[in-house]
Amino acid sequence: MNKLLTLLAFFIGFGSASISMAQSDPAAKQILDGVSAKFKTFKAVQSGFTLKVEDGKGKVQGEKAGTVYMKGGKYRVSISGQEIFSDGSTVWTYDKAANEVTITKMDGGQNALTPQKLFTNFYDKDFLYKLNGEKKIGTKLVQEIELTPVDKSKAFHKVYLMVDKAQKAIYSAKILEKNGNVYTYTVSNFNGKAVIPDAQFVFDKKKYPGVEEIDLR
Repeated sequence: MNKLLTLLAFFIGFGSASISMAQSDPAAKQILDGVSAKFKTFKAVQSGFTLKVEDGKGKVQGEKAGTVYMKGGKYRVSISGQEIFSDGSTVWTYDKAANEVTITKMDGGQNALTPQKLFTNFYDKDFLYKLNGEKKIGTKLVQEIELTPVDKSKAFHKVYLMVDKAQKAIYSAKILEKNGNVYTYTVSNFNGKAVIPDAQFVFDKKKYPGVEEIDLR
């Protein structure tokens, strides 16, 4: 699976585990529901982000900046050396170093792996969550929500989500793996009024001379 979407998978597509046997914090749910409801009002979104990877000793192993575009069920993710396009039915994953694009069919099921789910109700079935309180990050007042996966077989054991209180938007998420690695996804900018043409979500091989296509559909 594509490395970037594998990291985003920490937030989304975890299956259909139920939380009916345990209770989550109603205050945390209210905040998360507010984030989800606001995101659903946007017709198209352009968001910048950074992705940082640290080892168990806190040493930074890598950091990349990227941009994600979303419109309805379509998305595009651009990050150093890699681009992912989806028009809602097909996914193109382009590797710049290899000048190679892998084409797959979009999973149309409930657990489809899409960036949109990071900003919506990914938390409902797969996590227990609680509000840890508020704190300042720079000039932002953020609310920290601690999420624990219901399925204990997952490679990670905890997610700390920071929500911008004023904007009702995700500011960052920190994922703690059982092996000690820590992944931090931070939203650097967010435009909920973006104007994005549909062509932006389709891989145009004419723009990538000599690209090798691997069609797995």
